[in-house]
Amino acid sequence: MDDELGMPKGELMRGKRGLVMGVANKNSIAWGIASQLAAQGAEVGLMYMESNEKRVRPLGESIGASLYATFDASSDESMEAAFKIAEDQWGSLDFLVHAIAYADRSQIKGSFVENATRAHFAQAMDISAYSFVDAARRASKMMSRGGSMITLSYLGAERAIPNYNTMGVAKAALEAATRYIARDLGPAGIRVNAISAGAMRTLSLAGISGGKGMLAEGRKLSALKEDTSMEGVAGCALWLLSDLGRSTTGEIVHVDAGFHMMGLPSDEDA
Repeated sequence: MDDELGMPKGELMRGKRGLVMGVANKNSIAWGIASQLAAQGAEVGLMYMESNEKRVRPLGESIGASLYATFDASSDESMEAAFKIAEDQWGSLDFLVHAIAYADRSQIKGSFVENATRAHFAQAMDISAYSFVDAARRASKMMSRGGSMITLSYLGAERAIPNYNTMGVAKAALEAATRYIARDLGPAGIRVNAISAGAMRTLSLAGISGGKGMLAEGRKLSALKEDTSMEGVAGCALWLLSDLGRSTTGEIVHVDAGFHMMGLPSDEDA
């Protein structure tokens, strides 16, 4: 039997439990990962913004999620309360998926230099980068047997992508944070990695000026000449979060149909 992504069900995550932070709707990458983890036998808990309750609850019920908690990534009190729910209900964790990012719309269009403001820059860094540090610190305290954590990035962390702007700078900080967290938590047997996913039809992409163009260009200029698939991203997450990912930590893994490694476009792509 296959799961809703068309991938075969299995036992790869049997006996493991963990949190997926940031599910917004059925098209979010966080949901693709959560459903694949559940299909492989994991006990999944969902953490999400309170405004997404009506969309997330039914999704969680469809995969048998056993823990639900709302949070505000910019609030220490809210994060404390959310992880307290996990600690009280489960006591221990084996994995954490961090899929949280935000920048005001004014920060993801036009000129980065002209549009970036101190307040909006700080907000994007807080929610998109610091929240992973915060979540990792809290989750690691429940990983006495070791574990695995992943976060989600994008090529805009490495290259200047039109309109990505402040979010790209925040993602660069997130990738650096991934390496430092991996160093600190490594002695406890906790692996920490990031997936740099290609442009996909998500709520986040819809908020970026020219987002549809990013999809079209990504497909045309990729090595595989195809869109980044949810199955591919979820499969990478499964590898990194399962025991198959043993010995892999501090990595930024690109899952973008080969877009990131291409040079100049060919004549056919022009």
